[in-house]
Amino acid sequence: MSSTKFRYMTVTAVVIANMVGTGVFTSLGFQLLDIRSGFVLLALWAVGGLAAVCGAMTYAELGAAMPRSGGEYNFLTRIYHPAAGFVSGWVSSTVGFAGPTALAAMTFAAYATSALSEDANPWLEKALAAGLVILLTIVHATSRRGSGGLQLIFTILKITVIVLFCIAVVVITDSPQPVSFFPVAGDGALLTSSEFAVALIYVSFAYTGWNAATYLSSELEQPQRTLPWILMGGTLVVTVLYVSLNFVFLYAAPMDAMVGQVEVGYIAAETAFGEIGGRFTGLIFAMLLVSTVSAMTIAGPRVIQVMGEDFPALKALGRTNKDGIPSTAIFIQSAIVLLFIMSSTFESVLVFSGFTLALNSFATVLGIFIMRWRQPELPRPYRTFLYPLPPLIYLALTGWTLWFVLISRPVEGLFGFGIISTGLIFYLLSAKKSQ
Repeated sequence: MSSTKFRYMTVTAVVIANMVGTGVFTSLGFQLLDIRSGFVLLALWAVGGLAAVCGAMTYAELGAAMPRSGGEYNFLTRIYHPAAGFVSGWVSSTVGFAGPTALAAMTFAAYATSALSEDANPWLEKALAAGLVILLTIVHATSRRGSGGLQLIFTILKITVIVLFCIAVVVITDSPQPVSFFPVAGDGALLTSSEFAVALIYVSFAYTGWNAATYLSSELEQPQRTLPWILMGGTLVVTVLYVSLNFVFLYAAPMDAMVGQVEVGYIAAETAFGEIGGRFTGLIFAMLLVSTVSAMTIAGPRVIQVMGEDFPALKALGRTNKDGIPSTAIFIQSAIVLLFIMSSTFESVLVFSGFTLALNSFATVLGIFIMRWRQPELPRPYRTFLYPLPPLIYLALTGWTLWFVLISRPVEGLFGFGIISTGLIFYLLSAKKSQ
């Protein structure tokens, strides 16, 4: 086995680290705006986990059959058309990584300012978020940092902190909140409501990253054998962590205190541990998010770089510095991140990014039916377990969510389609110049 390849545990750590970031520490506050049932709120995270696992099972077959780095960019190019792959890469480079990076930086700033000061200052938060992005951009655009081992350490640290936090809150909290985690009257209607569907966008955003291993397929040891287990194993671990964390948040903190708030983890920690303990925990959560911003600043620009390498008209995007780092792509992504931070609210970026990314993965999962029909002879080292059930479950849940977002949040939905349209325009211009 080549020492230049990523090992099974390293790439599993990449999947978990990419998923455990902004969403789980922020989403509950926005879900509480419309839903006040403990059972329904936990059901959101369980359903989101089910969708992610079904998506991972489907991607596992695609990745094993087409083991090349690039994720959706690779899959959609081969399944549909180079234009579809280009648009997918465009979505990934403009929203797929820039949006989550901006949200992670904004969450870092929200937790840090809450832990250090009682008075919220929106401009201070924006300045802290922007400063973190600029600092990490300079670092990652000039020299190589980190390794698979470092990523593994960060992931173990994240999991350890979350598990210890959950245990400590349950043990220390003397008077848990009067929240029922079992079904009560009215929960059935909530489970099929538009509020539940829109809340799933927050959840699906939190699970974003379950497909991260497919971006590294070419650099993975024995990808056709290990990729399926990496995708499904990492997603199942995160599902357990997410349900546990949200149970603890609802167990410890009053719902009214978390409604509309970003830093729900800090609020729960302060309620359970007191002011000093809450501030300390808030700082720890903020520090964990630094690694999330850092990882996305490293990984995201590689999509831009690959597009520059594949399309002559965009070759400037594929340029690297003397150390082989795609510095131009890093600067471009970070500029988009800063634009999101300075011009948008947290919730609007979250819904907009979540909608666009869900649309991208919807097209990819749908592609498994097209691939089996068009390329029945293609070797498939792994076949989706219980096919066609997993892709159908994913498409049904994601399609239902996308439809209700378009109805209830049309502005964010139309912005998502706008990004896709501009990607198609850029493809047509690039293809024309390349002829």
